[in-house]
Amino acid sequence: MPVVPQPAQHPQRALLHNEIHARPPESVQAPAVLTHMVMVCDSAQREASRQHLAALLRDHHRSVPDESTTHVRVDLGGLRVRWELHTEFVSWTFQVALSADTLLDTRTPPTAAEEVPQAWLAALPGQCLGCIHIWLVQSAQCGSGGMEQVVAQLLNADTLAGSLVHRGQTQVCTDFAIHADGCSRMLVQPGPEISAPRLGRLVQRLLEIETYRMMALLGMPAARHAVAVLGHAEQELAELAQAIRQADRRSEPALLDRLTRLAGQVESEYAASHARFSASRAYFELVEKRILDLQEERLSGFLSFQEFMARRLAPARSTCEWAARRQNALSERVSRVSNLLRTRVEIEQQQSSQQLLGSMNERQAMQLKLQSTVEGLSVAAITYYITGLISYLAKGAHGLGWPLSAESTAALAIPVVAFGVWWSLRRLHHKLFGAKH
Repeated sequence: MPVVPQPAQHPQRALLHNEIHARPPESVQAPAVLTHMVMVCDSAQREASRQHLAALLRDHHRSVPDESTTHVRVDLGGLRVRWELHTEFVSWTFQVALSADTLLDTRTPPTAAEEVPQAWLAALPGQCLGCIHIWLVQSAQCGSGGMEQVVAQLLNADTLAGSLVHRGQTQVCTDFAIHADGCSRMLVQPGPEISAPRLGRLVQRLLEIETYRMMALLGMPAARHAVAVLGHAEQELAELAQAIRQADRRSEPALLDRLTRLAGQVESEYAASHARFSASRAYFELVEKRILDLQEERLSGFLSFQEFMARRLAPARSTCEWAARRQNALSERVSRVSNLLRTRVEIEQQQSSQQLLGSMNERQAMQLKLQSTVEGLSVAAITYYITGLISYLAKGAHGLGWPLSAESTAALAIPVVAFGVWWSLRRLHHKLFGAKH
């Protein structure tokens, strides 16, 4: 085919296109056993997990993953390893095949973890949140007692859950319990007509149910802590609300300071747990979706996965959601009380400002009166001095023929001088205040 020139490519095109192929299910052929581990990791431990995988691959002379790799599937000569890097955790899945004559009617059946280098396995970075063994068994491996005997031998009867999937052809049983080796257990008996890809998709759903169930429950400790903090905060808010009703102007600043500190505490707790509650809500939804994808049919004498989760997981989910709603409600209540108190303080400040402005207006009026009085005195003083000058001039002019005496001239000049001084001051006053206005 001829090469067609391509326009400029988006730098994330290949990554986004390949996202739909990320973490695809693997074909699984029964009989086999898988060990699945979920390690909660921070950013440094996630990178250390990549290096830990690289060390295992180098020991088996395999190529190591690069920095952009988020999942690896590799066969190490009978041991199949699957490594997946997620946002909050890293999952490891180890798989080995079982011989058709391996019986599982003992209390210590073989596991995939036994085939992993033990020192390397013990040094996995992070903290183990979940570990489960899944046995994919055939009828011949169950011995004379059948699947019921294996279930009774390996699982706790008190917490059994199981169902039929693949339109009743595959039986799945688990007890959601941690056994003596620190791992949960699950038994899957596929029908003879179930293909390896179909069985691989079922195994992936079962592993995701276990993984997301544990990740979702990380919200429970945060919910319990938040409930304890919220209880004290709600009590303090009630006391503050009562104190605000009886408060006077002198105690309001102290109440506002207490309320501000309470608001800071509530918002700090909200910020610390909001991300955890949001993640738990997403994980709970994923668990519910994966269970629905199983399309379970009832297995006589067992609770189905959906029924078990509805009874055991739904209360934890409700607790986390209730704690998140309670945080939001308390934050809104603190905000409302703060706004009310601030409004009250602002109104009183405005009243004080109005009183201050009123007193300033009174002072200004008094200053204007005093200014008018001073202006009147100034007119009299200036008139006196100017009239005195005119009197001296009249005395000198009288010797030169001025017909009026100095006293008569001064008497006649007083009204004219007084009017002139008054008019000049008025004009000056008008210019100054008119320009300022």
